[in-house]
Amino acid sequence: MNKTVVIRKCSEYDSNKIYDTISDIYTVSGGPDVNGKKVLLKPNILIDDYPEKCISTHPVVVEAMIMYLQSKGALVYIGDSPGVHKRGFLALKSGINEVCKKTGAVWVDFLKNSSVTKLPKGTIRTASFTNEADIIISLPKLKNHELVYFTGAIKNTLGLVPGFIKARQHGLYHGRNSFSSFLVDLCEAITPSFFLMDGITAMEGSGPAQGTPVKTELLLGSTNPLALDIIACSVTGYDPLFIPTNTIALSRGKWLRSPDEIIYDGPDLSTIIKKDFKKIPVSGKRDIAVKFVISRLKSIRKLQRRPVFLHDKCTGCNDCIKICPQNAITLHPTKKNRVVLIDKKCIRCFCCSEVCQYNAIDVRRKFFGA
Repeated sequence: MNKTVVIRKCSEYDSNKIYDTISDIYTVSGGPDVNGKKVLLKPNILIDDYPEKCISTHPVVVEAMIMYLQSKGALVYIGDSPGVHKRGFLALKSGINEVCKKTGAVWVDFLKNSSVTKLPKGTIRTASFTNEADIIISLPKLKNHELVYFTGAIKNTLGLVPGFIKARQHGLYHGRNSFSSFLVDLCEAITPSFFLMDGITAMEGSGPAQGTPVKTELLLGSTNPLALDIIACSVTGYDPLFIPTNTIALSRGKWLRSPDEIIYDGPDLSTIIKKDFKKIPVSGKRDIAVKFVISRLKSIRKLQRRPVFLHDKCTGCNDCIKICPQNAITLHPTKKNRVVLIDKKCIRCFCCSEVCQYNAIDVRRKFFGA
């Protein structure tokens, strides 16, 4: 497999500049021939919200990618499944629906038809168009992620799983490492042929939905999802070997056996690393003796980062209740727009935080009922 990762500086969402940059990245990284092919573009549309919030792949990046592929003779389709996905979903607020109209790319509703995809352990339903397309191209967004620390090329494949089936996987694969292993399984089963990551503006802090936009001014591309994720998370200051999807994928050796195998083409990495990027606290850095002691404390859950509901911001949309795979969130019996977390049921998957469009869920440690 090609192990090249290409990074180019790109400071603004200008369609012409991004088009030229994509052309360069695609050529240097060995993107596939798309002439006469059905190409499915899979952006990251976690929730349909405005581009300035940095939750989704920026529509200008999507537009430039569509135009580049069409110039090479591709028939372009585009689709994704947000966390809370209803039949007939259109990416309106994110601007991607308008891009489809402008370019003639065909929007695909992933909920209309699904098919069975085999995984090492069992099966999962995925959008049937993944089998109809000749080529899949993934457009991840450079962001933090509360559960797996970093969401990039490998995790973006999860959007091929329609609707609430995604959330159910958290119930099946409890914990950071188990869920990360599932993500690698899925990306190995359905590996897009090319990945272009929108890092012109990234999300630091409490990603993938409640964080803060930050300028990183980069576009990154590769045909190798693991190589791309290793370089991308390095840019944001993470140690790549602390990111569970990276370490699990490396141990399998399908895409890479070592980060040293990556062929990098771009600016000196030391000049583009965001040293002040606000990262998710990486629990793996704890001393092993400390982990041994605290794992035996009955009160350990009190020390964990958890969803904390900000009731003055809650609108009562109930999306957090709908997506919770453990039924750990419920409405307060008497107080309007007041949701309650049943802590003993919560598995700390943070799906609720991902889908909240009103910044009404904070992920932090909560002491003394604060």
